[in-house]
Amino acid sequence: MRDAVFAVVIGLLIAAPAVAQTTSEGRLSEAAIRQVLVQRVDVDKQAVGMVVGVIDARGRRVIARGVYDAADPRPVDGETLFEIGSVTKAFTGLLLADMVRRGEVRLDEPVVALLPAGWVAPERNGRAITLIDLATHTSGLPRLADNMPMADPLNPYADYAPELLEAFLRRYSLPRDIGAAYEYSNLGVGLLGWALAQRAGGDYETVLRRRVLAPLDMSGAAIKLSPPLEARFSPGHTADLAVTPHWDLTTLAGAGGLRCSADDLLTLLAAELGLVDTPLKAAMADQLAPRRIVGGDVQVALGWHVAKVPGGEIVSHGGGTMGFQSFVGFDRATGLGVVVLSNTAAVMGVEDLGLHLLTGAPLKTAPKVKVREAKTLPPAVLDGLTGRYALAPDAVLTITREGQRMFGQLTGQPRIEIFAEGPTALFARVVDAQLTFTVGADGRASALTLHQNGQNTPAPRVP
Repeated sequence: MRDAVFAVVIGLLIAAPAVAQTTSEGRLSEAAIRQVLVQRVDVDKQAVGMVVGVIDARGRRVIARGVYDAADPRPVDGETLFEIGSVTKAFTGLLLADMVRRGEVRLDEPVVALLPAGWVAPERNGRAITLIDLATHTSGLPRLADNMPMADPLNPYADYAPELLEAFLRRYSLPRDIGAAYEYSNLGVGLLGWALAQRAGGDYETVLRRRVLAPLDMSGAAIKLSPPLEARFSPGHTADLAVTPHWDLTTLAGAGGLRCSADDLLTLLAAELGLVDTPLKAAMADQLAPRRIVGGDVQVALGWHVAKVPGGEIVSHGGGTMGFQSFVGFDRATGLGVVVLSNTAAVMGVEDLGLHLLTGAPLKTAPKVKVREAKTLPPAVLDGLTGRYALAPDAVLTITREGQRMFGQLTGQPRIEIFAEGPTALFARVVDAQLTFTVGADGRASALTLHQNGQNTPAPRVP
């Protein structure tokens, strides 16, 4: 759930020599993992704190580096809580599989049947959106609803109430047939979690705890934190290592609201790999069956992505919020599971490290990041840059001003604060992205160029 980004293009990973080697016993070297963390935290400044968890038939290990924050120099460890963002979707998928097993819902059941009386959901060509459509990102719903208030751009989901969801579903027109294509949708899985909770007779967290978290003995996983858990909750940080507020997901909690520790996620992986018995064993098996095609060798199950690799399959999900990044993955053929958590929304991310530990895939190398200084410009200059700019036919970047603060919002994403570097240049801090404007003699911009991931994407002003 990394929504605080401008990019509509995806940069290639920069390959580096493999670092994490194996011992003579065939186990991943703890020293090699620690070496990677030292590089990322101490040298590359890609995180304030990172935790890696590894589990196999021989047991579990947690390797950590860094601290909660400069103002709270406690070392992060296996008990530290992180926002796990979209990894929450794997739990929502497991809740769905369990409810199907219990006979409480069907995968082909229209979601509208689970919603309160009077609610409607969009249809197309006589076909209704079903639970499996939501779980596999094939419902036709967009990444996010277009009626999110986002009163606080640093906490974009907090104000999205059920009545706003109901209003969006009532008026939205699906752009293509249901089930026709995969399009990642936080809205869709958030709706799924909310609907399942309605059918089960409670709020999402209460139902998830009773049906999933408690049976798995994941006592440190939660959305609303008790004081003891709050004390273990790390601050989040932007890419420039500045503290940023935690995210609060209410109605759409099933898409990314969970806070977890590495210890709890390793407990989940122990069950997924069959290393421990669990009453959810059958539901887990049902959940992992691939249901729809994402593209290439990747398919989507109920909440997990399944990628074919030589000799087997990697089951995984990544997540990101304004201040955290996460990766959880496992290989049932080798019996290996990996968790990577960071309390920083860094440019490099954490997925490459997770896949490296699972498959030996190459690691990224740290980008060269220029230190940028924000400047105060006259309101008239900033107003000349505000407007709507088309990065792609379906991706418009909207630039707005509130007092001395500037914001950018790409279609289907939360808005993020951006800063002036000069009269025609703005930059973001939560992600390595810059904007250069083409400004006429009248002071009004006619176009901008997005600089991100090594690419320069022009965008003309549109009405």
